[in-house]
Amino acid sequence: MSERIYRQQEELAKLIECYSGRDGVHATAIPSLFFTRRSKVSGSNFGVYNPSFCIVVQGVKEVLLGQERFRYGPADYLVASAHLPVTGQVMEASSQVPYLSLKLEFTPSQILEILSDSEIRVGPKENAKRGIFVSRMELSLLDAVIRLARLLDNPKDIPILAPIFTKEILYRVLQGQYGVVLEQIAIEGSSAKRIRDVIEHIMNNYVRSFRIEELAEIANMSVPSLHRHFKEVTAMSPIQFQKQLRLQEARRLLLSESTDAADVAFRVGYESPSQFGREYSRMFGLSPIQDLKRLKAINA
Repeated sequence: MSERIYRQQEELAKLIECYSGRDGVHATAIPSLFFTRRSKVSGSNFGVYNPSFCIVVQGVKEVLLGQERFRYGPADYLVASAHLPVTGQVMEASSQVPYLSLKLEFTPSQILEILSDSEIRVGPKENAKRGIFVSRMELSLLDAVIRLARLLDNPKDIPILAPIFTKEILYRVLQGQYGVVLEQIAIEGSSAKRIRDVIEHIMNNYVRSFRIEELAEIANMSVPSLHRHFKEVTAMSPIQFQKQLRLQEARRLLLSESTDAADVAFRVGYESPSQFGREYSRMFGLSPIQDLKRLKAINA
């Protein structure tokens, strides 16, 4: 990592500390920009990534998509090009050197706008590619991130300059090694865009059962082609994707509403509480009741 990148990481760390102050995930005055601070190594955190650009300023994080691991630290950045259920874990953090990270969420329409306004040559509509990638941080990209974060010190500039700096960040990513992944997710008719449509359908309807033929029709693909492209983007099948969404929502409901496990099972779409209990234990390592006790103890 070059000396200039190192200095910029230091400045960014100070900004994140200033606008975080304590452990947790913190929204900022800039829409779609979030800071995270952790002063100790975490257990596995389950959640759904929105399309987003993420960098770690201090520490190391590991993200699990299906069975595939993505590890990144200050020399890298991670991009999720679609909504994806993942498991995240902070691997390096301490009270002296806390884990600090930044997440900038974006939409496919922002990608499409950049492609329309720039001279980036859009390639042919390729086969879908994995919806998460890790790439090496570049100075020009970090420059744009720093300028965006500095706006927090000048709130009056945010409405005008934040969209410009966000656009520059996404433009730099599009020019990078994996830019085609973002490009394809936004191009009408590409297999990645069609899988994105299926992902959004499942996310909006995960409580109800669906037939795979229904999803294939949404994607305008054959059933085998849907399976192949969906697994390439998400590292899992549509059924596994739906199951992760159901179980993550069930865990959130158990923690936030203190309702019983059987009721939660029905609310997220399970017909059998026993099946729900088995799949919950398989994903989270404990039964719903045991997991709830552990989570409450952690958050106490």
